[in-house]
Formats: sequence, structure tokens, C-alpha cells
Amino acid sequence: MIPSSRRTILLLLGCVVLGTGVALLLAADLGSDGYSTFVNGLTRRTGAAFWVVNLLVGVALVALAALRKVRPGVGTVVQVVLVGVTVSVVLGLLPTPDATVWQVLLLVAAFPVLAVGIALYLGSNTGAGPAEAAALAWDPPVPFRWSYSAVQGGGALAGWLLGATVGVGTLAVILLLGPAVDLAARRLRLDLRQQTDPRGAETS
Repeated sequence: MIPSSRRTILLLLGCVVLGTGVALLLAADLGSDGYSTFVNGLTRRTGAAFWVVNLLVGVALVALAALRKVRPGVGTVVQVVLVGVTVSVVLGLLPTPDATVWQVLLLVAAFPVLAVGIALYLGSNTGAGPAEAAALAWDPPVPFRWSYSAVQGGGALAGWLLGATVGVGTLAVILLLGPAVDLAARRLRLDLRQQTDPRGAETS
């Protein structure tokens, strides 16, 4: 179904903000999120290209979430593409920090940006990306703020066991990002849970 203009704006704005937050996290170079750590671990273990592993893992998570009625939508595709493009552009503009203090500042700055970006794009109710879909698949019974932490933590642990590295940024994502997204959504009055009955979604 074609999203309304409001939902389209939320989706596009959210993906750009989210991509900016991911770029800040990567530029800090203090550890990536759990999902990316898992993909990195599989890449190192299998020798396959990162984008191939990322695609396969993403499809698998979205498919598993669909089994629990968190169905993909146009937002699922837009999130993957637009966030990736935004990350590439913003990383090209950010200087490489040469001091720990700047790395820490980038990491701290990344969290509110990530939280708002995820809340906005999920609030568009157009479909969730892989990591968010996997978390939403268990809400209920587990609230998103904790199911998201579980997904990120599980990904980080599996990735580490496969040979990927983790850092303080990884731990911060596991412990803080889920609650931060939940807080941002409540402040912005957005519902993170995706519409399971498309007839009930806004289409005008």
C-alpha cells in the first residue's frame, strides 16, 4: 500500500537521521552495533563479501519476523538502501578522530541521533529493517526496549565468537539504545509496533 505523505516524510527523515547516527557510531571507532558485529563475524568466518552476508542475514531476520506477523513493507527496503547511502555520505564528510576524547564525544552524540532516527522510521508504520523487525517480533511479550537489547546482545556475542571485535560502543548499543528508542518514541508520540492489518493503516 502507498504510505500517506506524513508517513513517507517520517520514513525518509528517520532513515536519514538513522544513517547519520550510524555514521557517527562508526566514526567513533569504539565498536559497532551487535547486528553489524554478527555480520562481520560471519564474513570473517566464511570469507564471503560483507554485502552478501549482510543481505542474507537481513532477509533471514525479516522472514523470521514475518512468521510472527511483523511483515515487511516499503519501509523495510527504503531503510536498508537509504541508511546505507546516508552512512557513506556522512562518513565521507566526517574527519577521522585522532584523540580518544573526540571518539567518546562522537559515540555520545551518536545515541540520541540513532534513537530518534529509529523511532521516526518505525513510527512511519511502513515496515521494519532486519534488526528492528527481529526485536518487534517479540513485542509482546517482551517490550521493544528489552527485545532490541537482546537482539543486539545476541548478535554481538555470536559475532565475537566468530572472530569479530567488540568495544565499548557495542556494549553501549546493547544496554542503552533500546531504552533510548523507547523514550524517543514516547516523547514523539509514535507507535513503534508495525501494523499487522494493512486495512487499518493510514493510506490517504
